[in-house]
Order: sequence, then structure tokens, then C-alpha cells
Amino acid sequence: MAQTLTEWFSRWGLSPEIVVFMVSLLPIIELRGGLIAAAILQVPWYVAFPICFVGNMLPIPLLLLFIRRIFQWLKKIRFLQRPITALETRTRKKGRRIQKGALLGLILFVGIPLPGTGAWTGALAADLFDIRLRHSLPAIALGVALAGGIMLLVSYCLPGVFGF
Repeated sequence: MAQTLTEWFSRWGLSPEIVVFMVSLLPIIELRGGLIAAAILQVPWYVAFPICFVGNMLPIPLLLLFIRRIFQWLKKIRFLQRPITALETRTRKKGRRIQKGALLGLILFVGIPLPGTGAWTGALAADLFDIRLRHSLPAIALGVALAGGIMLLVSYCLPGVFGF
């Protein structure tokens, strides 16, 4: 998916760094996909990592502040009620790991690059479990940095894993 998005954004004539930033902003794909995009576009890792980190973290404070209100509003739209409720339920189920270790759980939840985890889902889980902003934001940032370290290894040191 990151490769397809990279190609799509690149068609617009954007610089590789902007493409990497745009990919990192997207939910689900986040920094993980941004680093894959950076490797595909041959952006040096030391340039790519800060771009991806900032791109991934930029929406997180807003999510932490407003996610509950946004979801309440979205649930009022008939066809969105079921998917939003399902997302909350899935996050609660996956987020039980967070509750046990609180902040360490949140760091690991965000930091281990598995499907359904990441900064966006971590922000939702932090809100669902009432982890305060001053605690959740640094924990999510550490998790993003951990995920970035793992993805740097996979994207730049083991590029054959993704077939590029």
C-alpha cells in the first residue's frame, strides 16, 4: 500500500520528502509506511526519519483532545455509526494490553509495528482508557520512535522484505 501511495503522490510532481511526509500523516499507514516510501524514493534514512516522525505525530495532539467529540459527532451519521462503534470495540479489545502496564503498554502498543496498532489507534486507546494528555502524548511519541527504529531496520537494512 505504501508503494502505491508513493507512486500516486509522486505523480503530482511533489518532492520525495513531501511525499514521505504526506504518507506519514495518513492513519493506518503512518510513519511505518512513510519510511517504506522513503526507502522506495531513496531518501536517506537520516532525512526520512525526522520527516516521518513529525508527519506521524502532527495530528496526534488534536486527536487526543478531540477524538471523543469527533466520534460522538460521527455516530450521529447513520452509515458511520456501526464502523465507529466497531473501531471503538476493537480498540478496547486490543487496548487491554495498555491498561495492564498503562504508559509502558501504550508505548509498546504504538511501537510494535503490527496491523491495527500505531499512533492514531494509540491516541484512541489513550482516550478510551482516560490516560491524560500529558502522559499519553510522550508515550505515543516514544512508541512512534520505537516503531521508527524497527521500520528503519526493515526498510533500509532489509529492503528485500518488501520487495524493493
